[in-house]
Formats: sequence, C-alpha cells, structure tokens
Amino acid sequence: MRVLLSILLLLCFPVQAALLAPVPALTLDAKAYLLYDFSGNQILLNQNGHERMEPASLTKLMTAYLIFSAINQNKLALTQAVTPSAGAILPQGEESRMFLETIKPVTIAELLRGLIVQSGNDAARVLAETLDGSEALFAERMNKEAARLGMKNTHFVNATGMPQAQHYSSAYDMAILAGAIVRDFPDHYPLYSIREFQYNSITQPNRNRLLWMDPFVDGLKTGHTNSAGFCLVASAKRGQRRLISVVLGTNSDVLRATESQKLLNYGFQFFDSVPLYAKDQAVSSIRIWKGTEKMLPVGFRQDTAISIPHGQQAELKAVVETAHPLIAPISVGQRVGTLKLTLSGKPYMEYPLVALEPVALANVFSRGWDSIRLLFQ
Repeated sequence: MRVLLSILLLLCFPVQAALLAPVPALTLDAKAYLLYDFSGNQILLNQNGHERMEPASLTKLMTAYLIFSAINQNKLALTQAVTPSAGAILPQGEESRMFLETIKPVTIAELLRGLIVQSGNDAARVLAETLDGSEALFAERMNKEAARLGMKNTHFVNATGMPQAQHYSSAYDMAILAGAIVRDFPDHYPLYSIREFQYNSITQPNRNRLLWMDPFVDGLKTGHTNSAGFCLVASAKRGQRRLISVVLGTNSDVLRATESQKLLNYGFQFFDSVPLYAKDQAVSSIRIWKGTEKMLPVGFRQDTAISIPHGQQAELKAVVETAHPLIAPISVGQRVGTLKLTLSGKPYMEYPLVALEPVALANVFSRGWDSIRLLFQ
C-alpha cells in the first residue's frame, strides 16, 4: 500500500526546483538574492535567501498589503480623507517623506501613492495610525499577516522599515509577500508601475530604475538604509509568465537595479515556462471505493505551469501517485494524490493533485460489495 507523500502546498509556498540540466551559474554583487517564478511557483535561484536581513523600505510592501486588504474589506476607502497626526509626520532622522502636513487632510489614495511611489515614511505611519490607531498595533497586524503568509524569517517592529534590532526579513519572505500582492490585489498592483507622483507641489520619482530600463518591469519596491544597503524587489511579465526578483544589500542605487536586471534576464533566458494542465483539466482518473462513482477525475484547481532549463521539455516526465485504497466520500478540492515530475530521469518537482468532482457515499449494499472486493486487492 502506497502512502501519499507530504509536499509543500502549491498555492502557499514557492518550491525550490532541482536544477539537473546545465544552467550557467550566476553570481551577483549583493548580500542575498533570489529569483521566483510566480507563474510556476518555483524558486529558480536562491543565494542566502533564508538569511535574516534588514529589509529597509521593502517593509512597505507589507504596509501596502494590509491597506489593500482593509480597502477590499470596506474598512477603508480610497476617497476617505484623514488628517495626519503631528507624531506621524515628525521626521525620524534622515528618511524619505511625502511631506504631509497636519493642517492638510489627505486621502487614502494619495497616501498609497506617497507610500509606494515616493516611499514616504510619513505616509506609512499615517496609514498605520488610520487603520489601527498606532504604529505599534499596526506592527502586530503585520506580524500576524506575515505568519499567515508563511514568512518564517520575518518580524516587523514598524510600518516604515526604519532600522531596529528586531525588525528583519529575508529574500525568500519578500518573494512570498510580493507574490501575494500580485495574486491578491490585481486592482491595486498597477500602483507599483507609477513613475512619479506629486504631492504638496513636490514631484518625486519612483526609485525603481527598472521601470525606465525594462519595458516588461511593472513593480515593485526599493529600500535603503546605511545598514541595509540598497535593496530591490522587482517584477517583470513577458507574455503570461511573471518573474519576481529580490536583491538585498548592494552598494549603490545603480547596482541594485543592474543586478536585479541580470537576475530577471537570467530567468527569462535560461528557463522555459511549460504549461502542464489547465484549471479543472483531468490529469488522470483514479479508482474510488464505496462511492456513487467508480472513477474520480483528479487535477488542479488553477492553471499550472512549470519552469525547466531551456530546451529540456522532451526530458520532462510525469507520474501520478495516489493513496490506495481511496474511500468515499470525497469533496471537490480534496487532496488525493501527487503528480511527480522527473527531468532526465531524476526527481524535479512534485505537485498535489485534488479531486475535481465530489463523490458521495454509496448505499449499504454497494459499500458492502466494495468491502469484499477490497479484501482481494
């Protein structure tokens, strides 16, 4: 009797692909870097990706994520005007600002642009206070959301990314967060491609140089402090394929952009995206016992693609493995098996298979007959 293998859930955490075919090595001038294939949910390259580091203003990805969520839940509205508190707009040392004023109400829509385009720390603090009353309470919300998303090497103390001892994240966790923004908030994501924003008669450009350098790049966020160095989480989409790069701890504004560009180009050039199965397409039909149906179609609840080294598609093979015996009742979406992929005869990736149709429990007679037949299996 085969036992169903335990693997990472496809929709929750990126999976590290086992690179078996010859792929050129890539070394970047950064403390940590990671390349995430969002479309295939795979990590294509990982250098120190799980190491805890100072995220600087990449923190604002989580700040924005929570505000997007609050808007979608009708807790906040884009047209809602708020009056900044004196404490929220008081500069905390040398920091990026939106240049808010206590005498001038500002809308949530403007604050989001100040947060994302201008990287304003004052905008981050005002948004935090608007949602939770204080930045400290907002940080608690940030940590709860980080835990829910599976960001295991992340802890937030503030909404801005200002350096503090217990404020840290990792390249891997930032990839998870960036992917969650793309996936969960497609209506808000275009904010990350805005090249400049004017507020209070001050126009500031987006610090993400790749928005000018690469026509396929449409986000996401830069970060910098003296201790963190220059950081960038970027995303590019070519056709239906989206890659997300994370580069932490470079030595200059220019370098974080050029190293990120190298990383994205590496993924598009040396890996092919191969469609596996469409949403609700049957991968296979498997025998089910004691149910109203004898065969159960299994597959994926979303379109599924995989990245493989360029030119290796013919070497990709798939095997379906299921638990035996599979007993009714079964609900739609229930995990019932594993799709195991090999490349050139060696293990490459594994994906969970789910039931595409429900199967109810059969009547007493049918269940009894199946019980007898199972004795001889």
